[in-house]
Amino acid sequence: MKKFTFRGVLDGFRNTVQPQTARQEQEIHETLRPEHFAVKKTFRHGFPYSPSAFAFDPVQRLLVIGDKSGSLRLLGRPGVDTHVSHEGESACAVILSEFIVNDGKLVTVTADDTIHLWNIRQKVPQVIQSLKFQRERVTCIHLAVASKWLYVGTEKGNIHVVNIDTFALSGYVINWNKAIELGRATHPGAVIALCDNPIDANKLLLAYECGLLVLWDLKGKCAEIRWVSSDPVKSIAWHYEGKYFVSSHKDGSICSWPMRPTPKPQSLVYPHAKTSREGTIEKCNPIFKVDLKASQSGETFTIFSGGMPTEKGAKSNCITVMVGKTTTVLEMEHAVVDFITLCENPWTSETQEPYAIAVLLQYDLVLIDLLTPGFPCFESPYPMDLHESPVTYCTYLTDCPSDLVPAFYSVGRTTTSKKTGFSEREWPVSGGEWSPASCSYAEIVITGHQDGTLKFWDSGAGSLQILYKLKTAKIFEKSKSIQTDSSTEHPLAIQLIHLCSVSRRLCVAGAMGQVILFKFRKVETTSEVLVLEIPILFENFDDIYGTSPECDFIPHQVQKTESSESDKTDSLLRVKSGAQRKPPGFQSQLVCLTTGPNKRTVQVTSLCISSAYGLMAYGTEYGLVIIDIIQKVCLLSIACPDLYGAHDPYSRTPKSPKRIETKDDQSRSPSSDQLCNAEAEPSSCCFCAHLRKCFVGEKVDGSFSRSRSSSMSSIDMSSAESVTCLAFIESYNKRNDMLSVVPTLWVGTSFGSILTLVVSMPEREVRKSQPVLVTINGGPVLRLKGAITSMSFLDAFGSIIPFSSEPWRDDSRDAKKERTPTKSSSRTSPTFTPTTANTISNTSGGNVSSSASSSGISGSVSTGLDTIADRQYIVIASEKQTKVFDIANQCCVNRIQFSEMDFAVKAKTITMKDGTCLATYLSNGHLMVHSLPSLKLLMDTEFLPLMDLSFQTKCKQGIVDPMLSIWGQQIIVHEDITQISKIFCFSNKGHGLYMASPTEIQKFTISSEFCQFILDMMGSLYTVQEMPEQPKESFFKGLFGGGAKSLDREELFGEQSGKANRSIAKHIPGPTLEQLNQRASTAASEISRAHLLAMERGEKLNMLEERAERMANQAQDFSGTAHSLMLKYKDKKWYQL
Repeated sequence: MKKFTFRGVLDGFRNTVQPQTARQEQEIHETLRPEHFAVKKTFRHGFPYSPSAFAFDPVQRLLVIGDKSGSLRLLGRPGVDTHVSHEGESACAVILSEFIVNDGKLVTVTADDTIHLWNIRQKVPQVIQSLKFQRERVTCIHLAVASKWLYVGTEKGNIHVVNIDTFALSGYVINWNKAIELGRATHPGAVIALCDNPIDANKLLLAYECGLLVLWDLKGKCAEIRWVSSDPVKSIAWHYEGKYFVSSHKDGSICSWPMRPTPKPQSLVYPHAKTSREGTIEKCNPIFKVDLKASQSGETFTIFSGGMPTEKGAKSNCITVMVGKTTTVLEMEHAVVDFITLCENPWTSETQEPYAIAVLLQYDLVLIDLLTPGFPCFESPYPMDLHESPVTYCTYLTDCPSDLVPAFYSVGRTTTSKKTGFSEREWPVSGGEWSPASCSYAEIVITGHQDGTLKFWDSGAGSLQILYKLKTAKIFEKSKSIQTDSSTEHPLAIQLIHLCSVSRRLCVAGAMGQVILFKFRKVETTSEVLVLEIPILFENFDDIYGTSPECDFIPHQVQKTESSESDKTDSLLRVKSGAQRKPPGFQSQLVCLTTGPNKRTVQVTSLCISSAYGLMAYGTEYGLVIIDIIQKVCLLSIACPDLYGAHDPYSRTPKSPKRIETKDDQSRSPSSDQLCNAEAEPSSCCFCAHLRKCFVGEKVDGSFSRSRSSSMSSIDMSSAESVTCLAFIESYNKRNDMLSVVPTLWVGTSFGSILTLVVSMPEREVRKSQPVLVTINGGPVLRLKGAITSMSFLDAFGSIIPFSSEPWRDDSRDAKKERTPTKSSSRTSPTFTPTTANTISNTSGGNVSSSASSSGISGSVSTGLDTIADRQYIVIASEKQTKVFDIANQCCVNRIQFSEMDFAVKAKTITMKDGTCLATYLSNGHLMVHSLPSLKLLMDTEFLPLMDLSFQTKCKQGIVDPMLSIWGQQIIVHEDITQISKIFCFSNKGHGLYMASPTEIQKFTISSEFCQFILDMMGSLYTVQEMPEQPKESFFKGLFGGGAKSLDREELFGEQSGKANRSIAKHIPGPTLEQLNQRASTAASEISRAHLLAMERGEKLNMLEERAERMANQAQDFSGTAHSLMLKYKDKKWYQL
């Protein structure tokens, strides 16, 4: 008799399982390879966050904005928008910037006292070389037009000179102790401003912090004139004739100084101060900057920022333009950081013809037209209003229907009134060249904002243009006092967005638990908005429905009935009653107002819609809700623990034992009466569901039942479970049952559980009248470690199974025919009292549905698979694991697990190059790509530190101590991972984006093919422009000393000035210069080596030649000797030898 052993049983089990798994893996041919992937940041859109530096090239007409993070944005004509950043130690605030006019170069100064020279003649500017000051802090710079010598002022009061070509310090130095008067006993402070005389380049004007003004003679190396102001100086500006200059001061005054020593200024004015009867002058804010420009008409423009009276509370939010006796105050929405007067003529020695003012605000860029009366603003062509209200959610759609962008653009133009009050002249920043690159697919970015606004952007061809705005605030009544929790300071803030681009159905979730359903229409309509008020209750499943897993369950329902006035007053958000005018575009159809126990505000954490089924599901922190969007009723509201039925794997304490008590008027409402008699007289709108055990009598794989940690069964953790992911899909219902697929709802929770709900749909003919049946399969089907972040489904060929959807049709003409008979003619507010749960979700809103369902779905639905042997795979990503399961066999095909210190911030299954892969962004800043379904690693590269996204976290300061990085990750995990994941998106074709700052969107790609032609989509910054001719000195001005005088700076600052102290600054060659040096040294070494080899070869040839000559001589000698011997014995007889 054969002896059975445990080892034999295991071997037999392996023999039966492993070949099947291998067979499954061999069925799918994966086309993606590691060489198909490469990470590159592509385009950045929006306004630079915390701007700190500003410069303009008047010939190239380019603008640059530097910010406190070390980034630079170079702007030209629409489409010319380039973003670069300082790297290494210089990745800090940009404090100063200056263009080398019409030379294709830019000088920047960072907070680490390093001066950088950028080459902008290429599409992606690069640092050529840098100069780091080691002993002094840089406070100001000045570069004259057509000069290659840069003046650098420091905090110690010294002025150094730097050669732009070599980036070497000159030996010429202006020391502070030589600039001050001999009788001064104190330090003058830092150098605030430098400016050379427009008609005499030999004269350099120095402005010190204390109020000392010095006219320095460069050739004479001495101070020619000194002026002393009674108040600290903020800025200076010359008149083009060089006869006087003006200075702005801390007390809000502007002083005019002549070219002669005077103890007091020639004129002293307080532009915005009023004089009291006592003769005292009103206190004013500082005038931070003043500029003086003249036109050929003889008008002088005095332009300055600040200077407003302190009592009015305006700090620096205004620009003042004084022309003659006319003063115009231009009030700005934000604080003024800097401004530049744009002029036609770059030379300062003649009238410069100002035509505009570029004003850099804290959160905006404004250009003012000086040639149009009233000084209107130019309409900006850049998407600078991205942060008009803070962005709270982003979604990115690529390869969506081609007619979607034109449809959004059409309704956007219809609903947006034409802006008035802007200048009719062209945008003056018109530098660079850009030709829109044609793109074979459409790209749409949807941003959700704090004020409840949704913005739809066209993101194709490397640009970002607004298409359409949708304001959810118009749906609700305005309330002066809204009862909110501390966590809902902004009740209308967008939390989740889900767009079905085929059916054009849009779901939006807000901060107060409101879920709004929109339908796209091209024409304006007038109708009411149906409201479902859904309180989610938290009760014990076993106490109410018993412990039998086979029990039938008919849950409570929400009927469309009118709510009482008391219900309306209790609502935190009130929907406007009566018929409302709805402009073309997305029009609201249904609003779900969800509340938790004791009318508590809930957070909607997951969102999903199926236009083919006519269902919408969303999860909150208290439970799961399913809505029939066709009949507009609530089908189910259930708590997470109740989804498990009697097979809950976690040890839980009893949930809240009490139901929310219904009021008398609610209990007598028709909906309540019907709830009580639901079994006896089921209404046409009633919902029936059957609770039964999942996979009865079958054992689930042991890998599914393991919890992620021992804390999963903790009593304290039991109430924290939430729904984190939802997906409608046609899938198998039972294990090894591959004969048919049925509509199902897959639910992922924060505990790593995957559960399924089966949806039984009525026939299409009776879909509007017959109820939808939902079956809850108790117990988890699958389990992973960590919260579920995404789910996707693959067919037998490894392609993503698209969600079923109905094609969009414009039914606005026959909207009246589509009204259901049960629809009330007045605003309704149904009440509801079912079982409920907790939910926290981070669904990838805006998933694109790309297939249409043209037939009704009921019971068992055919999927169109070729054979019954076709399989389905589900790809489940959690914070700690990713697994691929065969749905029919319920076996794990492949899996990966992250290290204990890392977790997945965002994961999504995408398509690229006719293949499918899983893209994951990890907490360690890496970007990983795995093939599907094998989960082979295709790419793992460092991409973006998680702390760069910490501005989205509640802790604004972030993590400072690097030793606390582990704790910092834990803080982000538990509190802010959801918010960070809402502003990080993956999309098809290898594209993605994230909020790089509160005001900027950064796009990136993981496609190596796209990286190759990204430069073709970018605009060119530098174009060849003719430099305006320098003003020539006239005969009479030269005779009487009134013309411009030139200066040989090369002779003054060159080698004759001596060598600079090496300890002052350190020269740092840029990467380009280093590469050139390396190439040059490599080429030189190769030439030297070739020369040595040639020399060696020549020596060997010489030696060979000498040897050959010596052998020839020896042969000739031998020949002669032989010939002589022959002649000697030629005539002798043999006996004479």
